[in-house]
Amino acid sequence: MGKKLTSRSQDYSKWYNELVVQADLAENSAVRGCMVIKPYGFAIWEKMQAKLDKMFKETGHENAYFPLFVPKSLFEAEEKNAEGFAKECAVVTHYRLKTNPDDKTKLIVDPEAKLEEELIVRPTSEAIIWNTYKNWIQSYRDLPILINQWANVVRWEMRTRLFLRTAEFLWQEGHTAHETKAEAIAEAEQMNKIYADFAENFMAIPVVQGKKTESERFAGAEDTYCIEALMQDGKALQAGTSHFLGQNFAKAFDVKFTSKEGKQEHVWATSWGVSTRLMGALIMTHSDDKGLVLPPKVAPNQVVIVPIYKGEEQLNQISEVALALKKQLEEAGISAKFDARDTHKPGWKFAQYELQGVPVRIAIGPKDLEKGTVELARRDTLTKSFVKRDDVVDTVKQLMEEIQENLYTKAKTYRDEHITAVDSFEEFKEVLENKGGFIAAHWDGTSETENKIKELTKATIRCIPLNTEKEEGSCVLTGKPSAQRVLFAKAY
Repeated sequence: MGKKLTSRSQDYSKWYNELVVQADLAENSAVRGCMVIKPYGFAIWEKMQAKLDKMFKETGHENAYFPLFVPKSLFEAEEKNAEGFAKECAVVTHYRLKTNPDDKTKLIVDPEAKLEEELIVRPTSEAIIWNTYKNWIQSYRDLPILINQWANVVRWEMRTRLFLRTAEFLWQEGHTAHETKAEAIAEAEQMNKIYADFAENFMAIPVVQGKKTESERFAGAEDTYCIEALMQDGKALQAGTSHFLGQNFAKAFDVKFTSKEGKQEHVWATSWGVSTRLMGALIMTHSDDKGLVLPPKVAPNQVVIVPIYKGEEQLNQISEVALALKKQLEEAGISAKFDARDTHKPGWKFAQYELQGVPVRIAIGPKDLEKGTVELARRDTLTKSFVKRDDVVDTVKQLMEEIQENLYTKAKTYRDEHITAVDSFEEFKEVLENKGGFIAAHWDGTSETENKIKELTKATIRCIPLNTEKEEGSCVLTGKPSAQRVLFAKAY
């Protein structure tokens, strides 16, 4: 096994980076700022993807795929969107290489192969999709269009960190077109609720649902809804966004439909997405100094069975029991792995599966065969117990629910204890410096004040919460009237 992890209290950032690599989730690649997602990390992403895909389809959405490249003229059609992403774009200018005449072992860009129009490697797909929707939509009968795309995107980040911020990442992006403003707003709100449901009930991550301020909105949106999570170091992480785009893209790409009254009208739009950044949220919400801690619903292997034996005869006897148990668990809907490798000792395997966050470990040795028992170890509490072999399946089924609930409760307790209401700027700075977490404070609603607070403290408004009571007060910085508290935090 790899070296011991740096503790979270010693260096949280180093702990995170070490854990991602040592747990075999991902690693840096030969391409600066890009990552290789390894099989174990990708297996977790696939489980998340499958669940989200099911939730999208249950609400009437269909999957499609659009080009990776966006012609510059299309990209710049919606000005706010183009301006918002311009500094992060990778641009294709040529279509061919040729042998370097000065060094036949090297290649150079062929200057004769310059594209007539540059292609943007998609940072997001609104432009190419709305140019396509123009051909799909003529009448109100063609609406709504409810499309989702699973894809990769490129945003040229200078400071990168595995999963949290990389130049290329995986995500899904929904793009919908509607007949009315009310329908589009309802869609954006619905998708934000789906993200919240997914985060809380599948990933066991408590989130705050809210709206972004004008300066934090998606470029080209009229409103951005979001889910915000709190990591164990007291920093916030934006875990998903859903945008009401109004008619901005419809007007930019001239997407009109004939209404029931026979009038020509622009359609109303939404877009929404979550990315592999959720992997970072998963790691930082639940894991500990011993490694990854996975909620059972996300774990590729919910149970691992490790034999403890001397000699081939004992291994054969234990394997018979273990394989029968594995089959019973799988028939009960629990994913199980039997690790009979003879290249590693049981202690090494225990450490590996602890590091990789497998929810339940079962050990079977010769004495267990005699007694008709197995040893069960829980990853979330690090506790062990002996269970009769006949009771294993029922016990594990119950444990799956208990562990899922325990991880959510633990994370929610931490989150709730780190939402602090303050009424003065001195208190604001003190909480931010010494406690961290979300700060519930009054704000006068202006971008000037928002920017000044960010400049002074590095804290941003994470969201204007949706499900809290309005409470009038005075802005913590300016003393001007405020209609409700908003949540500030330092963030990833």
